[in-house]
Amino acid sequence: MKIYTKTGDKGETALYGGTRVSKASARVESYGNIDELNSFIGFAKSEISDEKVLAQLKKIQFDLFTVGSESATPTDKLMLANGKSRLSLMISETEIEELENWMDEFEKELEPLQYFILPGGGKSATALHLCRTVCRRAERSLVFLNETEEVRPELIKYLNRLSDYLFVLARYISKINGETEEYWNPNER
Repeated sequence: MKIYTKTGDKGETALYGGTRVSKASARVESYGNIDELNSFIGFAKSEISDEKVLAQLKKIQFDLFTVGSESATPTDKLMLANGKSRLSLMISETEIEELENWMDEFEKELEPLQYFILPGGGKSATALHLCRTVCRRAERSLVFLNETEEVRPELIKYLNRLSDYLFVLARYISKINGETEEYWNPNER
């Protein structure tokens, strides 16, 4: 099977269900940002050796495919006549709570925040800060999409919580790697 189809040569793509839309549409932008985030997380994993963290990031990458597949599906194509989803998987409160629990565990190991943290702290922490900023963009793009087309609130909530998780994880990785965090303190220059 060839990877190229030539069906997108005129700037359109097909959504789940066959609807053709511009590649510049809010929906395509949203799932493109989610895909980019997933790639950045893959990059961050290449800089991390902690097995527990790697297992969490692998699960997150799996969940991001779930978020991406739903964000690529128009709302009118999402549900079947019997009220069930066309998609075999959907993000729920379970995945959101999982992120919260992981954050709670990492925060037990960290000093309380007193100032904003400058992105950095070694290669792996910096990679996670990049993931966090891409995650915020993905979240904003889903919020933007939601202004014109319905998006299940769990998707936006998941990305919001994921960006918090990535921030806490960057701090945790800095700590276990013995890297110093730099603070933004407006009273010191």
